[in-house]
Amino acid sequence: MSYPGYPNTAGGYPPQPGAYPPQAGAYPPQPGVYPPQAGGFQQQPGGYPPQQGGYPPQQGGYPPQQGGYPPQQGGYPPQPGGYPPQQGGYPPQPGGYPQAPPPGSWGGGPSGGYPSIGLGNVSNPGYPGMASQIPAGIAGFTLNPSMYAQAPGGYPPAPQPGGYGAPFPNQESYGLYPQPGGTMPQPQGYPGQPMPGYPRAPSPNPPMPGFGGAPAPMPAYPKVPSPNPSMPAYGGGAMPVAPPIKKGFRGTIKDFPGADPLRDVEVLRKAMKGFGTDEQAIIDLLGSRSNKQRVPLLRAYKTSYGKDLVKDLHSELSGDFRKLVLATLKTPAEFDAYELYSAIKGAGTDEACLIEILSSRSNSEIKEINRIYKQEYKKSLEDSISGDTSGHFRRLLISLAQGSRDERESVDISLAKQDAQALYAAGENKLGTDESKFNAILCARSKSHLRAVFLEYQRMCGRDIEKSIGREMSGDLESGMLAVVKCIKNTPAYFAERLYKAMKGAGTKDRTLIRIMVSRSEVDMLDIRQEYVKNYGKSLYTHISGDTSGDYKKLLLKFCGGSD
Repeated sequence: MSYPGYPNTAGGYPPQPGAYPPQAGAYPPQPGVYPPQAGGFQQQPGGYPPQQGGYPPQQGGYPPQQGGYPPQQGGYPPQPGGYPPQQGGYPPQPGGYPQAPPPGSWGGGPSGGYPSIGLGNVSNPGYPGMASQIPAGIAGFTLNPSMYAQAPGGYPPAPQPGGYGAPFPNQESYGLYPQPGGTMPQPQGYPGQPMPGYPRAPSPNPPMPGFGGAPAPMPAYPKVPSPNPSMPAYGGGAMPVAPPIKKGFRGTIKDFPGADPLRDVEVLRKAMKGFGTDEQAIIDLLGSRSNKQRVPLLRAYKTSYGKDLVKDLHSELSGDFRKLVLATLKTPAEFDAYELYSAIKGAGTDEACLIEILSSRSNSEIKEINRIYKQEYKKSLEDSISGDTSGHFRRLLISLAQGSRDERESVDISLAKQDAQALYAAGENKLGTDESKFNAILCARSKSHLRAVFLEYQRMCGRDIEKSIGREMSGDLESGMLAVVKCIKNTPAYFAERLYKAMKGAGTKDRTLIRIMVSRSEVDMLDIRQEYVKNYGKSLYTHISGDTSGDYKKLLLKFCGGSD
């Protein structure tokens, strides 16, 4: 079998029995001298020392000619009877990883197996082009400093009788594992030269980068999907600037410390008992309790007085003030379900209310609204929408009512660009409009992703997505799509606009005013107030004060929380 990589060098290997460093007397050995023992290593054609055409390759280059690398029978890769050694050798046979080789086999190692020496990121000394640096400790054991040095004239120990590389008694084996009773061997090469090897041979330790060259840097894949898509992706533009997410509580109504439902219902009962009603007591109490403190008052009132609080309030109060007070006693999902039902039933449909609720609520909130709606009105929300709307607007509402929008915060810029191109192709860039493409992207993608899409769209065609929707659509579908886009772009600004439109001009859309003031008072009312004064030049508090009156105004201003 061939022993790859060692051309003849005068001066001396193999050592004579008992003598190291090698004696004069020349290597390769003369006939009859090597192998020294009978039954040892039989030199094969093309073996070691290499014959013409061996490795390193003679004229004619690589791949080597016959007799070169890979070696012939008995060489590497192993043939039957060659390397690796037979049972008990390396690689191990079934029964363990790896089995300790018995004495006499290649690289006979310590009992208990070989430790993993973790050469995955180490430059191995003696290979062409590689730095000869080895960390002081590899995979949990400290290397002998003598490993690093190359002994003068240092060839690896010669193959000996008994198998490939089997040592003389007390001689170290070829490899990095000490013999029982021996010391760590030294990786050795020619004097003053790196140890020759196969620059591109399959590595026995494949994780080692750059075998035969400098340690390979971690490859960079310019188009690989980012594991953290919120980072601007490779080759993409700048991250779109989303409205700053203000941390912390942004509502105006907070839990009242130490609130007791039984004491609270006593106040309400006293306010309604007898002649007349103490509206101020009702305003002070309901305007200072959070939703989760108000809702239990219904049961506490019935427990204490055996009467229905809603019926009593309904009989004692009137007008918009009554609507506002009763709205405060519903859970958010109950209130939304009630508002959707009211928007659909009757002669007309309040399409803006449907869009407002369905485009601004989270998936979990929409699923709860669906459950309450079915429970209260014995009909699914989807059926109600289908029966009262039509065309692409109906599709838009049904899509939103599924509550299945992607809610991940991460943004993949490359996908955002694709969606922006798809919207452009479905609208501005064709005759007619593919409304279903708008529907699919606006109803399924996450809000943070859609903000990036809108930014990319504006960069691509120089026009806001809202302007394109206005040019391409009309009627309810246009207003619905615009509402979805505005709500996604900046939710507080969307609600500020809804409040402004509810109060401007002659008359007030009190249903919208009540719904937004109650439903957003514990969510983002502070942000809505900021957007309002920024966009309309006066505070929400001032506008409500000028547009409403009486007890209704007082309770609305409690939910507003203050002037800006």
